[in-house]
Amino acid sequence: MKRTINKVAVLGSGVMGSRIACHFANIGVPVLLLDIVPKDAENTKKARNKIVDDALAFALKSNPSPIYKKSFASRITTGNFEDNMAQIADCDWIIEVVVERLDIKKIVFEQVEKYRKPGTLVSSNTSGIPIHLMAEGRSDDFRKHFCGTHFFNPPRYLKLLEIIPGKETLPEIVEFIHEYGNLYLGKTTVLCKDTPAFIANRIGVYGIMALFHLVEKMDLTIEEVDKLTGPVLGRPKSATFRTCDVVGLDTLIHVANGVAQSCPNDEAIEVFKIPAYINKMVENKWLGAKTEQGFFKKVKGDKGKSEIHALDLKTLEYKPSQKIKFSTLEATKQIDNLRERLKVLINGKDKAGDFYRNSFYGLFQYISYRIPEITDDLYKIDDAMKAGFGWELGPFEYWDAFGVEKMVNDMEATGHKVAPWVKEMLNSGKSSFYSITNGKPHYYDVSGGKDYKQIPGTDNYILLSPIREHKTVWKNAGSSIIDIGDGILNVEFHSKMNSIGSEVIAGVNKAIDLAEKDFAGLVISNEGANFSAGANVGMIFMMAVEQEYDELNFAIKAFQNTMMRVRYSSIPVVVAPHNMTLGGSCEMSMHSDKVVAHAESYIGLVEFGVGLIPGGGGTKEFALRLSDELTEGDIELNRFRHRFLTIGQAKVSTSAHEAFDLGYLRAGTDEVVVSRDRLLSKAKEACLNLVNKGYVKPVPRKDIKVLGKQALGLAYLGADSMLSGHYISEHDAKISQKLAWVLCGGNLSSPTLVSEQYLLDLEREAFLSLCGEKKTLERLQSILTGGKILRN
Repeated sequence: MKRTINKVAVLGSGVMGSRIACHFANIGVPVLLLDIVPKDAENTKKARNKIVDDALAFALKSNPSPIYKKSFASRITTGNFEDNMAQIADCDWIIEVVVERLDIKKIVFEQVEKYRKPGTLVSSNTSGIPIHLMAEGRSDDFRKHFCGTHFFNPPRYLKLLEIIPGKETLPEIVEFIHEYGNLYLGKTTVLCKDTPAFIANRIGVYGIMALFHLVEKMDLTIEEVDKLTGPVLGRPKSATFRTCDVVGLDTLIHVANGVAQSCPNDEAIEVFKIPAYINKMVENKWLGAKTEQGFFKKVKGDKGKSEIHALDLKTLEYKPSQKIKFSTLEATKQIDNLRERLKVLINGKDKAGDFYRNSFYGLFQYISYRIPEITDDLYKIDDAMKAGFGWELGPFEYWDAFGVEKMVNDMEATGHKVAPWVKEMLNSGKSSFYSITNGKPHYYDVSGGKDYKQIPGTDNYILLSPIREHKTVWKNAGSSIIDIGDGILNVEFHSKMNSIGSEVIAGVNKAIDLAEKDFAGLVISNEGANFSAGANVGMIFMMAVEQEYDELNFAIKAFQNTMMRVRYSSIPVVVAPHNMTLGGSCEMSMHSDKVVAHAESYIGLVEFGVGLIPGGGGTKEFALRLSDELTEGDIELNRFRHRFLTIGQAKVSTSAHEAFDLGYLRAGTDEVVVSRDRLLSKAKEACLNLVNKGYVKPVPRKDIKVLGKQALGLAYLGADSMLSGHYISEHDAKISQKLAWVLCGGNLSSPTLVSEQYLLDLEREAFLSLCGEKKTLERLQSILTGGKILRN
């Protein structure tokens, strides 16, 4: 039976409910969002819907936003349980997100039972209440179509969706939600057993509780732990204690107590007991962000500036945060590869090394015993921790990176015993939890055949990491060209921050050369944290400060020429950006035949912020796109103003959808993909579609209408007015004039048709002139030195 989700009902509009509603609206699904009627409410729709309307309004104003684009909020209709519950009969999926109390949830489900159509999906966003208890007393049809769907907060940004079937949930329902969550909602869907705290919170809260005890044992400070458990370990900047403040100490303790009560036979039960200093914090209501103080507190300093103070766990007094240094961390500063960095961390000879060994030994022991209790498959634990807690590697992947056998030996020497199946795996000659076979990732099947099995679903997407070793056809220090099959090449960047320097430019040109000779098309994508931070600012700064303007002119011309090759090669070029896509990488996207962007793409021409204008064809491209959208009359100047301010204010889209409004993406040509896992496969598919339609090399444009003096005067007047009002600096006014000069085609007496090359020459000339400005050099230097201006 084919199942389609045309409308969703979300019951409960709190922090999670309102944001789950927003995420369904993000993907185009109409949502009915309901909540309770306020006590003693007047008999008006506005009064009776006050709770739900206020909750949604609060969510939409929050930062970061739960919605891709403001207009998408119109897809959400609000109501209340008393007046509008009957409307759930029109919905294909009903998601309960009310308070975490079984009695209240059962009352809601009793109402749902009255109005839902037979066969309608029903799920609960519970974070730990057993699914079978919520399903008690419901009809056979309800129970067969009921399961847990645990979204992580914030639902737009955290990828994890845990799916917890009940004993009677139909397998096809589980399969449908699993696929729908990944394909449409962009989630990492993880199938869980109906056990306390499911997977991510069971492991994640264990890790946090273990650290709560370890800081006492090792006499560590809050700042030390956060330094040790943040980005250096491949984890978020919020690390441990800042994460606790965001989540809320009361929430963490609720989960910990739930595990302790529900899992009396857990071998690590002592870890879930709350330390005295944590109990004291709860007693003082130091719960984190929700009470404006927790492990950290923002205070006003002597000069009136805000400062972050950290809690001293011994005295329970707040003190100014201290900078932390460990020799082990210093030794990893030049190691970008996480797996190589981990080997240095675990072997550290100082307190940091001791911390890592204590921490990982306990974690590895714990996860080994959770199979088969919480899941039969070890990759699900890794998926849950990566998607739910933002870890770059999952626990078993960390273990692999350190070396499984070495860790087992070191652990046993310190009294940490692993589950028997780990030794069985090693004794059978298998030395790792994961392997790559035929370019696909496989995992060790603990409960099945005691052999490696392909991770389910990986046939639906292309991963570069498993095929990189055998499918790379060319590489240099900053880029690699990989054959991804069916005549399509992929060029990826692996420079610092994926910045675009000479190596990346060489890689893109080489990829086009190879594709034009022996392949059908090219995709530009990578698996970095961000697509690209833009052009190599350090290279520009060094050339400018040394006044090597001929070399700088050559470099900028090479960048422009490469962008024009992306546009005017004989094979289709598809760019697949994700996350930060700034400056030069935005220009690369704009010159492609098609952009297949991840929904979480933050795209923008940001050069104005460093005292420059886009010099890799971005300003030219905005002039070209402005020409294509111009109509006669005043509308011309309005459209010019929009394009001018987008660059002049260095606007960056907060999602790929918003990038259409800013003019970075093209309606009808470019597309958005919600699933990050499927981005490359979708980009390859788009490239093949262009090939199969009979791709023909485009002809460079010579019909670009520029407005000349008509718009130039407007821009100059605006810059002068802003300068007179002290809204911008003299240097900003100069950049504005240079930008206007290129967008208008120079000081032409009337609107004129010009070529792309004409505009590129104007753009390069303006860019080079700004590189010689003292203020530009200071801004570039400030970026390179972390905000410090170094003076001779």
